[in-house]
Amino acid sequence: MVEVTRSIDELKIFSVRGRSVVLDSDLSAVYSVETRVFNQAFRRNQGRFPADFAFQLTEEEWGVLRSQFVTLKPAGRGQHRKYLPLVFTEHGALMASTILNSPHAVAMSVYVVRAFVKMREELMANTAILKRLAEIDKALLVHDRALRDLYQKLLPLLQPPSEKSKPRIGFHTDPPPGSP
Repeated sequence: MVEVTRSIDELKIFSVRGRSVVLDSDLSAVYSVETRVFNQAFRRNQGRFPADFAFQLTEEEWGVLRSQFVTLKPAGRGQHRKYLPLVFTEHGALMASTILNSPHAVAMSVYVVRAFVKMREELMANTAILKRLAEIDKALLVHDRALRDLYQKLLPLLQPPSEKSKPRIGFHTDPPPGSP
């Protein structure tokens, strides 16, 4: 199943084989290199791209993609693809920035690294906050149990005195209450 999930400027993200992917031509435009240069760099560094980073579309997938979303430009010299396109997952797109030497690709690679460092710092800060909240929650549960026990012990003292009959003073001919 092939479908467009969202579009960011000229970069279209498709869903192919249950993964979000970007076409090689769109990714090469992002990195400011020609598609053939991009694919050549990919082939030279194929070891960096496992199957979950990048893969080649089948004829059927490419046909569906072309017919549904008109990915080809108007016909002209060099406008038709000779080979089936490659697609890159999010991880593959990031890895692609490391194999390209264009100034734009290098700048994007640095940007991505900085973004991941910032995300890790924020995640660590969030982890510390979550750990502290868990400690506070645990302490509150302990205090809650202690307060509940204290309340249960104080509850009889808060009740009004029972209406027990007081013994009468003096000489009585009646038997005392509770005797046979």
